[in-house]
Amino acid sequence: MDPSVHLWSFLIPGYLTSIAIETPVLLAGLSARHSVGVRLFAGVWLTACTYPIVVLVLYPLLMPNLALYLGVAETVAPVAECALFWAAFGSRAEWGKRSMWQDFAVITLANLASFGIGELLNLAGWFTGGPG
Repeated sequence: MDPSVHLWSFLIPGYLTSIAIETPVLLAGLSARHSVGVRLFAGVWLTACTYPIVVLVLYPLLMPNLALYLGVAETVAPVAECALFWAAFGSRAEWGKRSMWQDFAVITLANLASFGIGELLNLAGWFTGGPG
């Protein structure tokens, strides 16, 4: 089977799994200045912006070098999500403050949790051969 077909079939289940893992982290950890609605939106939107790039672009581009793929993907996703979140919900008044760093740390933690749990699910056989 064409590997790109497999990646497309992996996209939706992987995305849904990622938001199921990341959204509770964002709900619990984003700074208090964000409403529950913003936190829920971020859980769906941020992953929607970066997940297709990680799966459909970076995976075929950088594999079979797993270390390179993971290093790039797990850097690009949280950095891009922090930038997107700040562009949408940041303010000049919050720049450099604890709330900004808290939001960035939580977005990064959510990505790491998604990666780690995704790897465990992959090892358990939930996913076969897709990026994780």
